[in-house]
Amino acid sequence: MRRSLAGLRSEWRTGHLMVLLPLGLIVLISATDILISPNIHLGPLLVVAPAITPSFAGSRLTFLVGVAALVAQTVIAALHGGLLTANHQAQIVALALVTGVVVAYCRVRERHGLELTQVRTVSDAVQRVLMRPLPDRAGPLRLATRYLAAADEAHVGGDLYAAVRAGRTTRLLIGDVRGKGLGAVGDAAALLGAFREVAHRHEDPARLADALEVSYQRHLAELADCGQEIRENFATAIVLDLPDDRPVIRLADCGHPPPLLVTPDSARLLPVRRAGPPLGMGELAPAARRTEEFAFPPGSMLLLYTDGVTEARNGEATFYPLPTRATHLAPAPTPEDFLDRLRHDLLGYVGGRLMDDAALIAVARDG
Repeated sequence: MRRSLAGLRSEWRTGHLMVLLPLGLIVLISATDILISPNIHLGPLLVVAPAITPSFAGSRLTFLVGVAALVAQTVIAALHGGLLTANHQAQIVALALVTGVVVAYCRVRERHGLELTQVRTVSDAVQRVLMRPLPDRAGPLRLATRYLAAADEAHVGGDLYAAVRAGRTTRLLIGDVRGKGLGAVGDAAALLGAFREVAHRHEDPARLADALEVSYQRHLAELADCGQEIRENFATAIVLDLPDDRPVIRLADCGHPPPLLVTPDSARLLPVRRAGPPLGMGELAPAARRTEEFAFPPGSMLLLYTDGVTEARNGEATFYPLPTRATHLAPAPTPEDFLDRLRHDLLGYVGGRLMDDAALIAVARDG
């Protein structure tokens, strides 16, 4: 009983004053039907009240509005002296049936809403486990992340990122697993687990990428043993090493879009020249992966992203011009502010909804 009363109060708060609309219609229709000629019957219009209530209320409040409409229909029939006539009885039965159907629809809708809420809760929990929040600060670095999901009901996918603090250096990983759904989530989980395990063992980003390649290949072999198709499974990624005592970026690119270096007056893509094949396709490399080094001066900001950003399109099917837009969004006082500006600009560019998930990491180096 207490649960029912609590649920009713919740629905009342949700509906606010909107519930006065169906109740007002019941009063208006009833009063008009009673006052006008007995030969004119407006009682059937009472079905409008329970029919519109689900647009702003739940099943309990819809049921109460339907009961109020039935009471009004009965009063009208009694005052017209025809409560026992077939016409009024048919109207009452029809109103009761419509109310029952509408309440049943509300129950189904509420059940689906609860299931969707549970799915979102599980999705959020999975994302927190797989992609732990990055620290706000790591040595002289300030970090911020954003994950933009293409679907509201699913906040996990193939985009991934992680950070590991190893001595006096910070190692970062950002990547994008091919595909969507549970398969992509499984591949992302395998790469994230491998990165957190081997990031402490390899100082050279290229050697760290090779270790991830070995681990990912082992993961794919296990999938193949279970009968899954793995011929098109791969992941683009960038492995970075950002030492505390040197203002440089050391990275190994595995087929991923190059990072963007944002300064107070410009934004440019790092000229990566030795990008290797994606993880899972290492046997196609003509040569070993190489580490490249770039300047990371204090006061600048490094932006890492997945292709959900650069492949986003506007209404004219034009790709999002990340370097140009980032130039206009800088400078920003903090990485969080910069990512908030970028997120707002990106969603505005595409009309509010991305077609693919996107992950963003902004890293600023203190002076």
